[in-house]
Amino acid sequence: MEQQATGEGSGASEQGRRLIDAHSHLFGPGIWERVAPVMEAQGIEYIVNLSGGSPRRGMTEALALARDSGGRVINFMNIDWQGFGEVAWAETVAAELELAVRRYGYGGLKVYKALGLGVTDESGALIAVDDPRLFPLWQKAGELGVPVYIHTADPWAFWEPVTPENERYAELSAHPSWSFASPEYPHYSQLLAQRDHLVELFAETTFILVHFASAAEDVDYLDRLLARHPNVYLDISARVPEIGRHDPARVRELFVRYPDRILFGTDIAIGRTARREVLVLGSSGREPATPNQIGEFYARHYEYLETDHRSMAHPTPIQGDWTVDAIRLPASVLDRVYYRNAYDLVVAPWLARNGRDLAVEALGPATGAVDPR
Repeated sequence: MEQQATGEGSGASEQGRRLIDAHSHLFGPGIWERVAPVMEAQGIEYIVNLSGGSPRRGMTEALALARDSGGRVINFMNIDWQGFGEVAWAETVAAELELAVRRYGYGGLKVYKALGLGVTDESGALIAVDDPRLFPLWQKAGELGVPVYIHTADPWAFWEPVTPENERYAELSAHPSWSFASPEYPHYSQLLAQRDHLVELFAETTFILVHFASAAEDVDYLDRLLARHPNVYLDISARVPEIGRHDPARVRELFVRYPDRILFGTDIAIGRTARREVLVLGSSGREPATPNQIGEFYARHYEYLETDHRSMAHPTPIQGDWTVDAIRLPASVLDRVYYRNAYDLVVAPWLARNGRDLAVEALGPATGAVDPR
């Protein structure tokens, strides 16, 4: 199936899908010109940018992107860990979140997997996901009524030795730093226990557990997680390869049981650095992705969710050399997963706070904006 550089060829508009891509990473100067054609080709009404930076790092470019998009890109703030351990550090970052949400039109907070795996305190110890020193952040998000996207842990295979027997050997060989098969890192199960304790402690705060809660290998665990914690939501970003290896009837049952708790997201990254253009389609290998692969990337997500095809290719081959079985969701569930859940959690509250045009006076009028509508 030949695709265009904009990502055309998926048949998005012909199928009548309403789409919000609730998990993307968009960064760098002047990238709306690259994001807009993808949104147009796929019929994406809004896209959630989880690389919105912080008030002292990266926020200016993210605000320019939101402005140029006419409010169709919704940014989420990231935590600047510098100074952790200082008096009032957490209260200061919580105040930054409030500033980002109330003044600069941000949709909430995104926490990267470095929490629990890489960020250390003043003594050099890893900061646990449920560390009490972070509590003011989660409390502030709850007070503001904005969701916290949180990435905790990674696939089980990342804790296994990086040998040819590892099912993610190709991906881990391309990214050696993604391996946590060392005693210096907490075990996978320990990280999930910390994360689950956190969402239990802050029941009034909404948590979106990205990458199918980093537990796509265990559908029964996810079933119990959603049943126990009504403040927890999942997104499917970069996990169709793992979800799709289960009995499709069992996965379909999970989606149908919790139609309002699962969000469509792809983990697409579109960026620009001083040295190069960046494009990542869910994950990456040694060879960079190219724009003519975008359409097929999205099309495989649609095929998985909408059809009952067996032994189909999944969206990110680097994540595993296997095929998946599609789950053919009912139309009402598809609409919730594709659109309504992200609209209710992110877009509607954002619109209530900001209106459509994101009038950030300090940035002035949009220049050279591309309108994909």
